[in-house]
Amino acid sequence: MSGGADLAVIGAAGKTGAAVVAALEGKASVRRVVHTARRAGDRAVDLETGAGLGEALSGCSGVYFIAPNVHPDEPALLRRALAAAVEEGVDHVVYHSVAWPYSPGMPHHLDKARCEDELHTFGGVRWTVLQPCAYAENFAAVLEGSVRTLEVPYDPDARFSFVALADVASVAARVLGEGADVHHGATYELGGPESLSVRQLCRRARGPVMVSQVPVAEWMERHGRGLTDDARARLAAMFDFYDRHGFVAGSAQLHGLLGRPPARIGAVV
Repeated sequence: MSGGADLAVIGAAGKTGAAVVAALEGKASVRRVVHTARRAGDRAVDLETGAGLGEALSGCSGVYFIAPNVHPDEPALLRRALAAAVEEGVDHVVYHSVAWPYSPGMPHHLDKARCEDELHTFGGVRWTVLQPCAYAENFAAVLEGSVRTLEVPYDPDARFSFVALADVASVAARVLGEGADVHHGATYELGGPESLSVRQLCRRARGPVMVSQVPVAEWMERHGRGLTDDARARLAAMFDFYDRHGFVAGSAQLHGLLGRPPARIGAVV
């Protein structure tokens, strides 16, 4: 039985959560579940302890869960959310995972594989998993032409299946809206329609971009000073993996769920 009609987005303050909330606008009554309430109607929770989760999810039929990026113990956060969802009679949990979750070389991906196993085995709630590839929007400034040089801590010729965040959010909104009767037990890989390197992506920009590879330590010194040691280690492992293997994913399921071709790089900005 459904606990209610509302939909909740846990992690609504982040870019993905905000995009999912926007995609649901006008289609459902949506609750923004966040760490710190900043807007009227926000539901503040503490995923580290579970405080506030029951109240935030009470009366909801579906929940979208996205954890903070490179969290040191994402499975524990999800378990607390699942416990609250079951307690409050939520029918459907949609989990934001990642393409290639079982990748031991990337610890934060491996945590998402563990989370998928939690969904499969927790009991008491129906579930769907979304597995997006890397967002094209990570390079929005490059594509818009406002950046003329780009330094990446991995091989700029490694291939990726960059996906538009808006497409991922549209799929999330469809899955949440149609619910578990349609999507329970499904795992959807969401890759973009092209296999591109960062160097090739830069050639699609509105102006010339010089791209180069820098050592991971140098990149961290410039961009990772505010991160914990654990987060830095997880990102460093990811960059090393990208350098050796790239990160590609299929787009067929995304195409089917959107009912149209996924956005190509040129349409993202």
